[in-house]
Amino acid sequence: MSVTKTNQWIFSAVVPLCIAGCTVGPDYKPPAPNMPAHFSATQPASTQPADGSANMERWWESFNDPMLDSLIGRAVRSNLDLRIAQSRVREARSQLAIQQADIYPRLNADGSYAKERLSKEGFFIPGVGGAGNGTLSGNGTPPNGGGTLNHASPSIHRDAAPTGGGSSSGLASAFTKTEIQTFQGGFDASWEVDVFGGVRRSVEAARADEQAAIESRRDTMISLLAEVARNYIDYRGLQRELDIARQNIQSQQDTVDLTRSRFQAGLATDLDVARAEAQVATTRAAVPQLNTSLAQAAHRIAVLLGQEPTALEVELSREAPIPSGPPMVPVGLPSELLRRRPDIRRAERELAAANARVGAATADLFPRFSLTGSLGLASGAFKGLGRLESVYYSIGPSVSWPIFDAGKIRANIQVQNERENQAANEYTAAVLTSLEDVENALVGYSNERARWMELKKAVDANRRAVDLASQLYQKGLTDFLNVLDAQRNLFASQDELVQSERMVSTDVVALYKVLGGGWETMEASRGAELGPDEQAVTPANR
Repeated sequence: MSVTKTNQWIFSAVVPLCIAGCTVGPDYKPPAPNMPAHFSATQPASTQPADGSANMERWWESFNDPMLDSLIGRAVRSNLDLRIAQSRVREARSQLAIQQADIYPRLNADGSYAKERLSKEGFFIPGVGGAGNGTLSGNGTPPNGGGTLNHASPSIHRDAAPTGGGSSSGLASAFTKTEIQTFQGGFDASWEVDVFGGVRRSVEAARADEQAAIESRRDTMISLLAEVARNYIDYRGLQRELDIARQNIQSQQDTVDLTRSRFQAGLATDLDVARAEAQVATTRAAVPQLNTSLAQAAHRIAVLLGQEPTALEVELSREAPIPSGPPMVPVGLPSELLRRRPDIRRAERELAAANARVGAATADLFPRFSLTGSLGLASGAFKGLGRLESVYYSIGPSVSWPIFDAGKIRANIQVQNERENQAANEYTAAVLTSLEDVENALVGYSNERARWMELKKAVDANRRAVDLASQLYQKGLTDFLNVLDAQRNLFASQDELVQSERMVSTDVVALYKVLGGGWETMEASRGAELGPDEQAVTPANR
């Protein structure tokens, strides 16, 4: 068959396969979960935007705290968990490039040089027999006595000077050289034609994995924003608790001094003095624990910023009020969680990847078609490489089809099907968990805010009670125990008020976190560090 006819046969065999190629396995359809029309614990309708949407971008700025803004900005630039998540995105992107490379042909270049020294006593004659073990004897006569070389004889004696039979003399003269060298160089190419879409399904899965890694990084971003804000709010709240403790210690110490003076004047008992001193000591005992919690909060913030634990102690030591968030947070509609929350989006992308891997496993049931070829130069002398006679080539298609594998392929398909089922259930769980998180955050925020308002009233009432009890005690109209009880109640209510104020702000942070806010703006500010496929990828535009 001529070269032209061979190429035509290859073209006519491969091209129809490419045209008729299909992608086996199930095509992916994004899930459409049923979402409630609104949150049952939602806030008053007046706080909701007219279109039902919620603006979650740069939510931390609603606290109006420049220090918080600065800490969050530095954390986004330096946090190590965020860097690890970004590295995983680049890893997933490289894995996608590996899978995409299988779509294209492979071309390899190779070259070699070999020098071989043959034995002068005798050597094997390639292509000549193999059953015998005779050699050409010294007088040129084959061992079987014939006048020609026995083709079953595998070797020739190098010192032979054949005299019997012209054919043996000519053949022996062909092996007078004892050194052989070979120069070779060329190209090898191979291409697996993706007829049944196994490679395309693998690329589809790798692309979904990359997008899932992007969503994981966004989820890390949301957690980071919330962690920095929560620890900063805790720090300011602990500072406020320490301040209240010091004020109460001073007030209670004044009461001790007053009681001791009255005791010396015979107007009070030693029991009153002991009770007053015990009250001061109890309040002072709370200070070391508050200092410990304060230092731990500062250490946590510094580590979140990628710094040493003690790096921010001086910067944060200046007292400031507890950041106060907006009184109402526009939560939007439950359906918006599918778009905003990265954990839901990641679960959806993992489901898409699992679906594609079912198709990749199914493609193993079908034959694989490949096209291979080589082109090169080979010569016994380097200068001979430039001659047309040194050119060699080969080209041809091949097919491989597994006939028996003891059920391995079908078992792998079942494995991938089960993984897809797991991914589908994980997606549903992520949706339900997101609804639970928002409902819990709304309930917690609303109730804590109501508690905070009542505690404010309690503090005002306890402060009046302390003033009245002190005045009555000085006039001898009430027992000293009433003064101590009033002071104790005031300190407890003040401490609870500060903790409640801190919890209200923390609940606002938690609400923004479960709503999935903040990553869009932060990615926009870091656009130069991100790939083009990372800019606000949503299920709608995939």
